[in-house]
Amino acid sequence: MFKYQSIAQYRAELLEGTTTCVSAVQHYLQQITDRRHLNAFIKVYGEEALHRAHELDEKRKSGQPPGKLHGVVIAIKDVICYKDHPVTAASKILEGFTSVYNATAVERLLAAEAIIIGSTNCDEFAMGSTTENSACGKVLNAIDETRVPGGSSGGSAVAVQAGLCMASLGSDTGGSVRQPADFCGIIGFKPTYGRISRYGLIAYASSFDQIGIFARNIPDVAIMLEIMAGPDEFDSTASSVPVQPYSELNQSLSRPLKVAYFKEALESEALDPEMKKSIVSFTEKLKGDGHSVEPIDFEYLDYIVPAYYILSTAEASSNLARFDGVKYGFRAKNGGNVDKNYLTEFYCRTRSKGFGAEVKRRIMLGTFVLSAGYYDAYFTRAQKVRKLLVEKTRLVLSCPVRVASWRAITRKRVAFSALS
Repeated sequence: MFKYQSIAQYRAELLEGTTTCVSAVQHYLQQITDRRHLNAFIKVYGEEALHRAHELDEKRKSGQPPGKLHGVVIAIKDVICYKDHPVTAASKILEGFTSVYNATAVERLLAAEAIIIGSTNCDEFAMGSTTENSACGKVLNAIDETRVPGGSSGGSAVAVQAGLCMASLGSDTGGSVRQPADFCGIIGFKPTYGRISRYGLIAYASSFDQIGIFARNIPDVAIMLEIMAGPDEFDSTASSVPVQPYSELNQSLSRPLKVAYFKEALESEALDPEMKKSIVSFTEKLKGDGHSVEPIDFEYLDYIVPAYYILSTAEASSNLARFDGVKYGFRAKNGGNVDKNYLTEFYCRTRSKGFGAEVKRRIMLGTFVLSAGYYDAYFTRAQKVRKLLVEKTRLVLSCPVRVASWRAITRKRVAFSALS
């Protein structure tokens, strides 16, 4: 019987001849069938995955060196382009659309000889935190089907959680990989912006979006990051910082760590008592292991969510303007005579029927904050808040001992118009 523990273990068994890529794919296809009620997948590429697995088995038997992800079975969120395969962002507006190219992340996974078994369900256009805002229906948490798996990458998280694939890709705009990973009890990794190319990722908010990774252990995440990371001529925001051999980094700690936590967050009345107890217990364990754990002030916490929603919805309003039913995807039927107002009515009918309720709400909010009368009052101020948050975060990470003095220097800035 096929059992999966890690990519390294799987690779060793392939080289030893105790398992095959075909048997791995067959195992996961059966698991997907048995647990289809979880609704983790939108499309499953069973026949294609088996064909690729057979080709990889033959290549390995011929003596050719296997790729770093040889035969690794991966699922991708339905906002990531895979050439000649449908990509809908779990929305009716992209009904029937087929991608004409591979996302850079997908291209690099395939070059490393990974097998893509299917596309996973998600909140429509990655807008949500429960994976209930999907045109394809909600996703169930495999641990407790009465609870949500988190979102927006809930399908990708459940696919790994329920053993429907070895690893998966999601996307993270404001927590859409990190939060479902936590809800599903697996590893979720959101890289630094630009570490993985965004080329081929359907945009929600371009300055926030990032492709992330779900897996069962950290070494699996490390090798996938190593494969996908790096500069990309198709994405000017991709980082040019050299890619480290993440899979070879020593995971043992040679020296004590310096750990900080936000005092305002841990002492907030809104924090669930059980979560607070767990966090405090963990900090005590870290101290017991010899690490330094200290609270720091982050006085801008209350401004993070408002700034995020203003900026992300503004970008969403702009990005989603391209989905109008003219070039591709869903198109509303003609509801009347063709006259001078026909095009406006056509756009209205198509977008009203094609987009779900949550997407419409965010488009409307984004359009509002970008409107002439409110641009400076909302969008411009949110951008100023974002700059403050970036500056403070950089200081915390570079020199925590200076945080108190820096706060005194910038106390006057807190009262400036961006936060008024």
